[in-house]
Amino acid sequence: MNQLIAPKGLKIGIFRCLKAGIHPDFPEQGTPQGGVVSPLLANIALNGIESIHRYHREDFKITSKTPAYKISEPSIRYADDMVIILRPQDDATEILDRINKFLEERGMNTSEKKTKITATTDGFDFLGWHFKVQANGKFRCIPSVDNFKAFRKKIKAIVNCSNYGSEEKAAKLASLVRGWRNYHRFCKMDGSRNSLWFISKRTFDKFNREPKNDRHSSKDLIDKAFPAVPYSENKHVMVTGEKSPFDNDITYWSERNSKLYDGETSKTLKRQNHSCAHCGLKMMPGERVHLHHIDGNHSNWKTKNLVAIHESCHDYIHMSKGKPYNIGSRM
Repeated sequence: MNQLIAPKGLKIGIFRCLKAGIHPDFPEQGTPQGGVVSPLLANIALNGIESIHRYHREDFKITSKTPAYKISEPSIRYADDMVIILRPQDDATEILDRINKFLEERGMNTSEKKTKITATTDGFDFLGWHFKVQANGKFRCIPSVDNFKAFRKKIKAIVNCSNYGSEEKAAKLASLVRGWRNYHRFCKMDGSRNSLWFISKRTFDKFNREPKNDRHSSKDLIDKAFPAVPYSENKHVMVTGEKSPFDNDITYWSERNSKLYDGETSKTLKRQNHSCAHCGLKMMPGERVHLHHIDGNHSNWKTKNLVAIHESCHDYIHMSKGKPYNIGSRM
């Protein structure tokens, strides 16, 4: 807590979270696993662990005068999950000892069960993805086996549920499939497994057995239940340098936030210079973007009928308290 740079009120709140506990009989034994404060506490405690393994890009010794762009820190951390990429000449045991020493100073240690050293050609799982370097040197990323099994289990639970009709099942499947495909949109998503061909075929058979459906209506429901999401393997754009959402660089973050969308939403945001058509403010991280139909007809997808606006602005418009501004007059 002494190393945390934050207002006093925020530090007091975090300290109370640490002391709150998860059981009334043991009031000082940590925070709930998966709680909203857990990743925050992990980031505070593990801040700086990424710099344990670093080296000069030109194999020189790192000094206080070495510029930052010549120093490489090949590590990726998400809360308390971390991957460190080693070179052939690096000593994995020595780096692991330094990590253990770093954690001991903070009252923690590494999990022997989850910690392993593996070759990139053998592949490894991280955050629901499986990463591997093929024999030809190409870097490959696909959904991990465990992630796919958990996803398939959720699909089966919906498809085999007798409480819903085919239309309700299609609606529930659509949000689940779209979310899974969006999460893996920077992976290799072709092939029978990742394209969900077998799952959609089984779902089609289930829908087609209902008396009210024929093969044409079942096919329409399948198209609704398994919406297509474009993917581009290894095309994720990293955050530039030391950019932060709190550095007041509104132009950079509004443009980056716009890249998270695709299709008509992406095209509309570019036309509007990444600004809201209703209030004229830039689109910032954490603010959802909605596509609004000016004439209220959701079947009219003409370019002139579409504007991108904040979620809150969209709610305000449909409360009949305002109309979207003329884009040309606001930009």
